[in-house]
Amino acid sequence: MPYPAHDAESVFSLEILEPSPVDDTPLTRIQKYSSYAFSVFAAAHIANTALIPLATRSIAASDSYLLLTRPYYQDIPFEPLLVIGPLVAHVGSGLALRLYRRRQATKRYAGDTATFYERRRVPWPKLSGTSALGCVATALVGAHAFVNRVLPLWVEGSSAGIGLEYVSHAFARHPAASFSGFTALVGVTVWHAVWGWAKWLGLTPAGVVRGGVEGQLSRKRRWYGVNAVAAAITGLWLWGGVGVVGQGGAATGWVAKDYDALFKSIPYFGEYL
Repeated sequence: MPYPAHDAESVFSLEILEPSPVDDTPLTRIQKYSSYAFSVFAAAHIANTALIPLATRSIAASDSYLLLTRPYYQDIPFEPLLVIGPLVAHVGSGLALRLYRRRQATKRYAGDTATFYERRRVPWPKLSGTSALGCVATALVGAHAFVNRVLPLWVEGSSAGIGLEYVSHAFARHPAASFSGFTALVGVTVWHAVWGWAKWLGLTPAGVVRGGVEGQLSRKRRWYGVNAVAAAITGLWLWGGVGVVGQGGAATGWVAKDYDALFKSIPYFGEYL
């Protein structure tokens, strides 16, 4: 039942709870299963950019493995199926879910006949930490994909020459931007993914239903456990990505000139590199 307009301020000043769970909607299933597909690509990517460099301690040797596996996630049909499609579906369904929850809240607390002003006073559903990380991760992953995949295609017509040497050259030429950008990309994306998987598996603190001291301890153990897994994966990725690839040094000859030209071609920022 909608509240009269004169009661709107007193009603909407109260704490607004999130609408009823929508975990069984098609949008939630799209968000969930798209993350499964993208995780396959992420596992291959962390192997190529961290685990193999840690094992070989060589940019050249690691690049050979990267070139061998690249056709499995950069060619048709694997790139659309494992990277582009799942990523677009995951982000799109997340945005749609937020709009859906907003509509649910507006309908619940303002009613169908509420004025525009009354609807505006209904707060948006709270943005969870995982969702906030996802918003930041979307921007970071987009920038990473642009510099490593789109930019070479745009400037040179191919990204075949882009490998770990390209990354090590960026670290050597522009250490501050490369280190900060790579660390943010890995940290934010891993934390978002690990907490997302914990949610799908029912391992988040919110999944503990028992109360009392035992329930509180269980929630704490889950919180520390999920964060410990995220920290371990982040540390491993940075160890291989920064500790090995990032220390590989600059390229030489025409390859170095080619990489520098690509960096200079980055819109808005290239002129400062």
